[in-house]
Amino acid sequence: MFSAILTPFVLAAVIAYFLDPIATRLTRLRLPRTLGALLLVLGMVAVALLGVLLLYPLLIAQVTVLLQRLPSYVLGVGQAVRDALVALSEAVGPEMFDQRLQDLAVGQAGAIISWLGTSIARMIGGTVALFNVFTLVTVTPVVAFYLLRDWPAMLARMDAWLPRRSAATLRQLARDTDRVLSAWLRGQLLCCALLAIYYAAALSAVGLELGLTVGLVSGLLSFIPYVGSITGLITALALALAQFGTWNGVLLVLAVFLAGQVIEGYIIYPRLLGDRVELHAVWVIFALFAGGVAFGFLGVLLAVPLAAVLGVIARYWLRRYLESPLYLDPPRTGS
Repeated sequence: MFSAILTPFVLAAVIAYFLDPIATRLTRLRLPRTLGALLLVLGMVAVALLGVLLLYPLLIAQVTVLLQRLPSYVLGVGQAVRDALVALSEAVGPEMFDQRLQDLAVGQAGAIISWLGTSIARMIGGTVALFNVFTLVTVTPVVAFYLLRDWPAMLARMDAWLPRRSAATLRQLARDTDRVLSAWLRGQLLCCALLAIYYAAALSAVGLELGLTVGLVSGLLSFIPYVGSITGLITALALALAQFGTWNGVLLVLAVFLAGQVIEGYIIYPRLLGDRVELHAVWVIFALFAGGVAFGFLGVLLAVPLAAVLGVIARYWLRRYLESPLYLDPPRTGS
């Protein structure tokens, strides 16, 4: 019933959780918690506004280029697919590929490029519509400030409500959840930012006209393991084939993404996340998609925290089971 208005509050809680360690360090430097929370939230708002002012006009300009070039993109992909089919027909024999099959393949390739182009244009053009401007500018920062300011007091109050007999166990479960969740959330956000910068710069450097847009989207979608990079790769390859009309440009784009995967797998993730994240990629993918299907953007925000909590509780009960007589000395049945 309240899912339509819960999103800014959940987003504010994510922001407060992300900024809490910095606020705690400022408090240790004898800066009042209220002032530190205010400075952090204002800094976050300033960075967000700066990003919108710098990036949104560029993205809109790229949408204009996309809409203008879309017919030529469709023709370029069709010609490239036709040439490839002709070469394949000569290699395996014309009886394997008749003219109708070639025309069907060319038409489908053009339809895919047209769909990709219009989808990207709608996505960028409707980004602001995804977030209510009033909510983004006022409600989320205000709620984030109050949560960040009162975070220690809220934790202390909840700790006082714990049943005394199980308080130590519940505190340990909370610490384990915080360790897993903080490692994933903060590390993943940094990874997405670095990958977005890399893909946007590299794709623009190889001459892809929509490289900035595709690179940023690919980096931001990297929080979904494998899905984000595969989606960005397919989109970039299709647009490269449409723009360049030759396979050399496609190979350059492929090299960019292969290098990105190497950087991601061997440099960024080991240094920023390491072995602290105890969330399997399949579990994260399932949680994100299940949350999105159930509650939309709100479900995506809640998916990983709930997955982390369930993972910690499952591992705790598994340890209890492995230490219990039920596992070590199961009851014997029969005579």
